[in-house]
Formats: sequence, C-alpha cells, structure tokens
Amino acid sequence: MNNVIAPFGYNASDEAAVSVDTFRNGMAALPGAVTVVTTDGPHGPHGFTASAVCSVSDTPPTLLVCINRTTSAHPYILKHGVLAINVLHEAQHELSNTFSSRSRSMAERFAAGKWHAGLTGAPVLDDALVSFDCRIREIRDVGTHTIVIAHVVDVTVGNDDVRPALVWFNRQYSRVTPK
Repeated sequence: MNNVIAPFGYNASDEAAVSVDTFRNGMAALPGAVTVVTTDGPHGPHGFTASAVCSVSDTPPTLLVCINRTTSAHPYILKHGVLAINVLHEAQHELSNTFSSRSRSMAERFAAGKWHAGLTGAPVLDDALVSFDCRIREIRDVGTHTIVIAHVVDVTVGNDDVRPALVWFNRQYSRVTPK
C-alpha cells in the first residue's frame, strides 16, 4: 500500500534547502479551493477546513486531501474510513472560519450549516458548490501531514446558480468567478 519510490537525484539534504518561512510565503501565492472535510461514524461527526485537496484520477474517481496530524478531526477521519469534501462558495467564508477554529466544538461547527448524510454516512453540506462523498483507499504520513487517497462514491453538485468559488490566496479569502 505504501510503495515509495525515491526519484532519481533525490537527496535528503535537499529537505533543509528551503526554510519554512520561504516555503509558506511561496505557498501563499498558490490559490487553493476552500473545502470543509467531514466524517461521521462511531465517534460522531468531525470536520475541518482544508485547501490541500486535488484530483488524482477520473478512472476510478479519486481525490487526495492532506490533513495536518494536529487537526482534531484527523484520528476520526482515519478511524471512520469515510469523508466528504465539501467545496465552498464565496458566501461561506464564515463556515470556513468556524471549521478552522480550534476553539469551536464539533457541535458548534456542524450547527453552522445544514447537512445530510451521504452514501458513506459522511456529512454532506446542503449548499456546497459540490460535495464528493468518499471512502478512504490509502493513507501516507509525510512530514506534518497525512495524505489521504479517497475513492469517490458519489458527487452532489449544488442546485443553485453557479456561484463564485471560495479560494485561499495570499493568506486571505478570494473568489473565482465563472465566466
């Protein structure tokens, strides 16, 4: 499951070549869709805000999400084995803030939105731009994060008119407006 291939020319000393601050400043210039990642199961509903989400493959439909191991939802996502990736629109920045707050309980986080259970049982946000309901296929710990490879079992596309997507860019919320 964890087939790790070291690329030609890789040298562990390269890892110290770029400072944490330089890397973070560079990453601030890389826009990312703002999502709320959720799970539910024997330990109840849990969720957090994420921008490190991307497509892996369309055959089979697969996404990846990177989860900081200090995030309170981390162990529950792995234990439950299911997750929903809910892509937010521009008017949902407060929901993003709520799910990223370490001082908010899970009950407070979920009270800030309207949810229904997806096919996997993971909470799907009723008014998300799109939600991907997934089962975990692989996990890999890298640095401070766990990379979760998830098989998409259902997709719910929002019913409203197309709204601008909420993105994180230059350490602040921004939006991508469809043409």
